Amino acid sequence: MSNYLVGHLVADFLKHNGADTVFGIISVHNIPIMDGITLGNSIRMVMTRGETGASHMADGLARATGKVGVLVSSTGPGASNAVPGLVEARFAGTPLLHITGQSAVDHIGRGTGAVHDVPDQLGMLASVGKAAYRVRSPGEALDVLKQAWAEALTAPAGPVSVEIPIDVQRARIGRPADQDFIVAPPAPREPDEPALAQLEQKVRAAKRPMIWAGGGARGAGKELAALLAMGFGMVTSWNGHGVVSDDNPSNLGALNGPGSPAVEGLYEQADLLLVVGSRIRGHETLDHKLKLPANLVRIDVDPAAEGRGYPGSLFVRGDAAVTLKRLLARLGDDGPKVDPGFSHAVRSAKNQAINDFRQTLGPYESFASQLRAVMPQSAIFARDVTLSNSTWGHRIFPLHEQSQNIYPVGAGIGQGLSLGIGAAIGRKDCKTVLLTGDGGFFFNMTELWTAVQERADIVMIVMNDGGYGVIKHMQDAMCQGRYAHSSLLAPDLMGLAELAGIPAWRVDRAEDFGSTVAKAIATQGPTLVEVDMNRIGPFPPYFPYSAMIDAARAASQPAAAA
Repeated sequence: MSNYLVGHLVADFLKHNGADTVFGIISVHNIPIMDGITLGNSIRMVMTRGETGASHMADGLARATGKVGVLVSSTGPGASNAVPGLVEARFAGTPLLHITGQSAVDHIGRGTGAVHDVPDQLGMLASVGKAAYRVRSPGEALDVLKQAWAEALTAPAGPVSVEIPIDVQRARIGRPADQDFIVAPPAPREPDEPALAQLEQKVRAAKRPMIWAGGGARGAGKELAALLAMGFGMVTSWNGHGVVSDDNPSNLGALNGPGSPAVEGLYEQADLLLVVGSRIRGHETLDHKLKLPANLVRIDVDPAAEGRGYPGSLFVRGDAAVTLKRLLARLGDDGPKVDPGFSHAVRSAKNQAINDFRQTLGPYESFASQLRAVMPQSAIFARDVTLSNSTWGHRIFPLHEQSQNIYPVGAGIGQGLSLGIGAAIGRKDCKTVLLTGDGGFFFNMTELWTAVQERADIVMIVMNDGGYGVIKHMQDAMCQGRYAHSSLLAPDLMGLAELAGIPAWRVDRAEDFGSTVAKAIATQGPTLVEVDMNRIGPFPPYFPYSAMIDAARAASQPAAAA
C-alpha cells in the first residue's frame, strides 16, 4: 500500500508550479499538507502568528515577485482569519492560492459540532475571493488544484480558495507523474480586430493624448513608455504607480488630479484619455466627481470595466500589454501628431504639481526627498494606510517598477506590516522599506516576531502620532474638532524593539529623518525607526479634508461673531 497521501500531493503540486514559499499555521486540519511540505524539503514554510498575517504576507510576496502567493490555513476560525487578506488580494488583483482544511466528508454541512466546523465555509470563501472549490474525493484533488491555480492567474487575477477535508488529506493515493502536476499559464486575452482598428483611429486623431494606467497595466511598462515617447502624458492610479519609472518627465505618476490644479488643467486640455487596466477608483477621483476628458477610451481585460465610474467613447477588451503592443505595431513610425505645446504642458504640470503638493505637508515637506535620497533604487516601498502614505507616500515618492509599490489597495488599516514582511521574504535580493502609522502597526504587531524569526530584511518606519491622525482630521471637518475613539494607549516602540531583539532608532527632528533611516537601511535584517510626530509637529490636513475643515470653520464664523 502506498504511503503517498493527498496532503503530500498538495506539496508536490505547489513545488512543480514554482511555489517556493508558503505562509500559514499548522493545525489539526492541515497536518498532512504540512507533512508533505516537510518531506519535500523544497518549500519554505513561514509560520506566522495569525492567518490574517499569513494571507497578507502571501499577497505581499506575490506582488513583489510576480509569483502566485500561497497560504495554508486551518478550518473554520483559521479560514475566517484569512479573509481580510483574501479581500485585499481581490482589491489588488493579486493571484493567490488559499488552501484550507475542512471537516471530514461525512460531517460537512450536518452541524454535528465537529472541531472547527462552521456553517458554509465554502460560501464564505467564495464571497470574498474570486472563486472557491472543495475537493470531494482523493481522485479529484489534483484536478481541483490545477483549476484553482489557473483561475487565480487568469486575468483579472485574484485569490482562490480550495477546501480539502481532513480525511481526504489523509487518504492514500498513487503519485502522479511529474508532468501531470504542471499548470499551463493562461493565454492573455487578445483584443478584437474591429475594436483595435477603432482604437488606432482614436489615437491617430489625438493631438493632446493622456494615459491613466492602473494595476491592470502591470507588464505593459515597455509599451506605455513607447507611447510616452510619442508625446502622450501619463498619470497612474495609486495601484499602477511605478508601471513606468517616475524618472520619465512625461509621467506624473500617482499625482492623478484631485486637489491639484496643475493636473486638473491637463485634463481640461486633453482630447483623449486612454485608461489602461484601471477602475478609475472613486477613492482617487472624489467618488468620480473629478472632471476627466469626455473622449475616454478603456483597455481592460475585465468586461465589467466598460462604463464603470465614467462613461467611455470606446471599450477594448484585452490584455493591456498585448493590446498596446498590437496598437504600436499598427502605428509604426507614424504615430499621433501630438501638439508640442501639450507635451511641454505635461512636463511643466508635473513639476508644478509636485512643488504645490510639497507646500501642503508642513514640517514633513522634505520627508519624501530625504527617504528617496537614502533608499536604494531597487528597494520595495511597502506602506500602510496612514497620513504619510496617503500624502507624500502615494503621490510624490518616486518609484521605478510596479513591483516596488505595495500597499493596501482596499484602504484597510493595519495590513502594511504583513504585506511588507511577505515582500521582504520573497525578495531577498533587495531591501524592503515599510512606511506605517502607529495605529496600523499595532493591528498585527505580533507579526514583528515573524519578521525576526525569518530574518526579513525590512526597515519599519512607524510615524507615531499617538492615534488615528486621519480620523482626527475627519473629526475636525465633521465634528467641530470633537475627538473621540481616535487616541491610543500603546507600548513604547523602543522598548518593543528591544523586546523583539531588533535595532531601533527614534527621530524627533524632521531634518534627521533621512540620515536615521540610512542607518537602519545599512543594517541587515529587521529594524525599526520611530518618527515622533508629536515632537516634530502636527501633520496638516490633506485634500479633501483640508477643504472641508476650512469650510466648516468659515461656516462657524458668523455664529462666533454673534
